[in-house]
Amino acid sequence: MKRTKIALAGIALLAAGSLALAGCSGSGSGTPSASGGGSSTAIIKTNGSEPQNPLIPTNTNEVGGGKILDEIFAGLIYYDAKGEPQNDMAESITTEDPQHLTVKLKEGQKFTDGTEVKADNFIKAWNYGAQSENAQLSGYFFEDIEGFQINDGPDGEAGTDDDIYGAVGDMEGLQKVDDYTFTIALNKPASDFALRLGYSAFYPLPDVAFEDMDAFGENPIGNGPYKLAGDDAWQHDVQISLVKNEDYQGGRQAQNAGLDIIFYATQDAAYADLLGGEVDVIDGVPPSALATFESELGDRAVNQPAAIFQSFTIPERLAHFSGEEGKLRRQAISMAINREEITKVVFQGTRTPASDFTSPVIAGWSDSLTGSEVLAYNPDEAKKLWAQADAISPWSGSFQIAYNSDGGHQTWVDAVTNSIKNTLGIESSGAPYVDFASLRSEVTGRTIQTAFRTGWQADYPGLYNFLGPLYATNAGSNDGDYSNPEFDQLLSDGISATDPDEANADFQKAQEILLQDLPATPLWYSNVTGGYAEGVQNVEFGWNSVPLYYQITK
Repeated sequence: MKRTKIALAGIALLAAGSLALAGCSGSGSGTPSASGGGSSTAIIKTNGSEPQNPLIPTNTNEVGGGKILDEIFAGLIYYDAKGEPQNDMAESITTEDPQHLTVKLKEGQKFTDGTEVKADNFIKAWNYGAQSENAQLSGYFFEDIEGFQINDGPDGEAGTDDDIYGAVGDMEGLQKVDDYTFTIALNKPASDFALRLGYSAFYPLPDVAFEDMDAFGENPIGNGPYKLAGDDAWQHDVQISLVKNEDYQGGRQAQNAGLDIIFYATQDAAYADLLGGEVDVIDGVPPSALATFESELGDRAVNQPAAIFQSFTIPERLAHFSGEEGKLRRQAISMAINREEITKVVFQGTRTPASDFTSPVIAGWSDSLTGSEVLAYNPDEAKKLWAQADAISPWSGSFQIAYNSDGGHQTWVDAVTNSIKNTLGIESSGAPYVDFASLRSEVTGRTIQTAFRTGWQADYPGLYNFLGPLYATNAGSNDGDYSNPEFDQLLSDGISATDPDEANADFQKAQEILLQDLPATPLWYSNVTGGYAEGVQNVEFGWNSVPLYYQITK
């Protein structure tokens, strides 16, 4: 067959259209700030959160851990500020057809233990992530590779002994050609697979990782622009210290000497430190400062669109939220929320009420999906639907939304639950957790007994990334255990389509099913709000709301 060499040019075209709005900014860093006078020996201090798990790429699906992984590892590609893919470890990516790819690596790329990055390091890492026995949170990203199995037990229900989700042994779809070349065979067409390869699940691992993966995750050895500052670099619940990796040769070479990522208990504390000059860059402004941060920071304030979607999830397993009763209650709760008022009053215009499950900065987004009226504030209809649910089974108890106290969520949770309480005449309140890791542990362990805040910060610039990982049956980030075969089929149709417009049409139809079922309740799209201190230069926030740390100087 004719081989088409894309060397990322083809997928770059897709990404460019997808992220057309990502470069827009309010005040501050739509483009890097003026350079000059910055020191390459400076350590940049920024905010973060304690990772939920050890730093293993395939077992990290939250922002705190992901932020660190993206600095200490390098994949085949990376995404620039506009979301356009650029080669990193890959010399080229070629495709024979939508199901077969060949990857050629650059030679001489090294992990920080001195070993060379080779084809086996990708193959072994991906196999580990995909194998069902390892139960990796990001294992879902390997679902399209030959050898990944999705087999329900004989009774068709999850949890039976014969259920298999993942690879058993190595995936036959990954084959080594030579030390610097490997092939990827997919079990079905996946039109955006090459675009996904910049996500952290696809990072390589050195051989030493497989000797003791848990121990490795506490002190990981990567191949990115930074490395851990030492054996005690990760001070749990305090900070993690990174230093420049002099051996990294990719396009993200650090212009500073390192990063101190501080795990703040609250956004207010991080913002106070920014004003006081104790931290250099933050990527979140607390609700208490949204009305003032742009005037306080001036041209050092950041307020720009990003690929971030916010919601909360009500698991079907909770009392009163299964079957037809649950569907009616979800719709009633959604229509009881005054999103317009909350985004104006609480967020001071830094959020936009959601009309779908994705993001306006992604190609294919639509604000006119059938069924989107369920996201509009309609007290009369909300009461009507709630009464219909009561006729099936009378409501009892209090409706709560769990959130992590270290993320600046209390204000909006209080506003949302008050709106629900006042509209439906029921008890409703927030359920705070001390930190993100504590909340996520109960969510992923399926022990949480309330609704809980959810959302998505895109891994790569495509509609599918907002839909497949969160709502496909058995998906790794499907925290509510939602399953709808019709939705799954539309996802499959969309990702198999070679025409982007056809694919997006299928994804829009899939969302219309979500608007009926509401596996999560869409709230709003987020701008990234943040800022940087005086004397800090070359600050640019990317399409996914994360600063490009490697180019910051002071």
